[in-house]
Amino acid sequence: MKHIDIETWPRRDTYRFYGDLDYPHYNVCAEVDITHLDRQCNKGDTSLFKAVLFGVTLAANAIEEFRTRIRPSGIVLHDAVHPSFTVLTGDHQFSFCEAIFTDELIPFFGRVDRAISRAKAHPYLEDEPGRDDLLYLSSLPWVRFTSISHPIHMHPTDSIPRLSWGRFSADGNRMMMPLSVQVHHGLADGYHVGQFFDRFQKWAEVVTL
Repeated sequence: MKHIDIETWPRRDTYRFYGDLDYPHYNVCAEVDITHLDRQCNKGDTSLFKAVLFGVTLAANAIEEFRTRIRPSGIVLHDAVHPSFTVLTGDHQFSFCEAIFTDELIPFFGRVDRAISRAKAHPYLEDEPGRDDLLYLSSLPWVRFTSISHPIHMHPTDSIPRLSWGRFSADGNRMMMPLSVQVHHGLADGYHVGQFFDRFQKWAEVVTL
């Protein structure tokens, strides 16, 4: 992790402009083509949920703006960020669940499996206090949504990106998935969100499982 000098930071003016708004977050939702990824998962009997979880975390880690966070003491850039995602527990409730990210698929899947088992055995709805090297991820597999919003803290500022995906749906011979990205505009612009979608799409088209 490194601390960013705001006075020499290229985003200084953008950050200050959007930081003064009552609601500086924005959300972009688009469909992505996961045809190849879905076939790879079916061929290898791999969970499509875990594959998407890996893919979105991999894409986010490749973009500095998705690893940048606002703290009361200033701006920091993390070396890596890790998925904090939701899992269903009993009575249709959910628990938070965290896994340490690695860019190796099989070890990551193992970490996710163990994290899910722990969360189901001991459900919780709080992240580690003061920790912001996370991505907040969620799946809404019942809905092919076209937009979505997320609750956030405004005081102090919450700058952790929210990434969500919805129901996988066949469209002709393609498998499509709605994917939503919510970020703090002081840290990331539409260009960076576009980079995220592009990186995820390219990964989904070539990955081997």
